[in-house]
Amino acid sequence: MKNVLIILFVAAVSVTSTANAEISLSVNIGTPAPPPHRMSVSSPPSIRFEVAPLFVASSRLGFYIGVETPYDIIFSADNYYLYYSNSWHRSRHYNGPWAEIPYREMPPDIRKHRIEQIRSYRDREYRTYQKDRNHYRGRSFRPDHERKEYIKEERRHDKEQNKGERHQEKREHKERRQDGKRDSRD
Repeated sequence: MKNVLIILFVAAVSVTSTANAEISLSVNIGTPAPPPHRMSVSSPPSIRFEVAPLFVASSRLGFYIGVETPYDIIFSADNYYLYYSNSWHRSRHYNGPWAEIPYREMPPDIRKHRIEQIRSYRDREYRTYQKDRNHYRGRSFRPDHERKEYIKEERRHDKEQNKGERHQEKREHKERRQDGKRDSRD
């Protein structure tokens, strides 16, 4: 094969020198080398919110979505999830530190929706919220102080409800005992 190429090259050179013509000869043998392997390692985002973001919950999604922010941030199962640079990140606080997580480790209620769908539901719910903030019937919270107050109020309500249920059970038990005593006398 090499001999044939050498003969072709010599013939091309001799023709060019005698005929004053230009000939271009290009010979590629083998396969081109593969491009070098590039591994991309993304650094965690350094996103910090000056003010805690507002979160609203869409009934169609089942988790809280950050609004009034340029970032896709979600609150679910006591964690914050940030969609940033085509990957998901998780943190225990809305200001990080963020750690990238594989998609399969995301909560199932988030995984069952595409990011475009989440954004669409977020925008609809936020428009509802904006129409009448003072009488908004959906669920919303701002982390830190408001969230703590909401949890305290929720616990207080549950405690009062449980107390009422216990009193009702005691009354019913007392009535059953009295009915039993009456029945035994008769």
